[in-house]
Amino acid sequence: MTDRDINREKRAKDAKWYVVHTYSGHENKVKANLEKMVENRGMIDDIFEVAVPTEEYTDIKSGKRQVKERKLFPGYVLVKMIINDESWYLVRNTRGVTGFVGPASKPVPLTNEEVRALGVQESVLPTVDFKVKDVIKVTSGPFENFMGTIDSLNIEKRKVKVFVSMFGRETLVELDFEQVEKI
Repeated sequence: MTDRDINREKRAKDAKWYVVHTYSGHENKVKANLEKMVENRGMIDDIFEVAVPTEEYTDIKSGKRQVKERKLFPGYVLVKMIINDESWYLVRNTRGVTGFVGPASKPVPLTNEEVRALGVQESVLPTVDFKVKDVIKVTSGPFENFMGTIDSLNIEKRKVKVFVSMFGRETLVELDFEQVEKI
């Protein structure tokens, strides 16, 4: 892990969840826009996560059962961030955002109990015992029992890109962490 990653983890522990009011029906657009703006402006050390609380439900139409998803709080998005002038301005001026929830639009952080009640899961990055250039064995999926060499890791998405030898040539495949084991 680099010094920047360690510093980001420390700052993430100090970050709090805030509720942002949006136009109804624009929650996912706001989430995508905000994530893109955070990445483009290099503010990943101030704004850590954006969530739209949803729940799954079963809908029965013409005798067919379908599992669907609906928003728990239409018109609201949760943002885990450290409040400063720059981060407040970025969130407040994202297209579709009408303001923070709180008195006089002053952001009020949610308590840990409120965050748990909303069903927001803290994203815990897994610790992995393999790195680039390690030789691994695929343990499940269509490439089961294949051997390969790790090309890259994406810890946030829990994915690994591996060169696997198929039909006499190296092919790059993307697998979940759970599908591979170090040899």
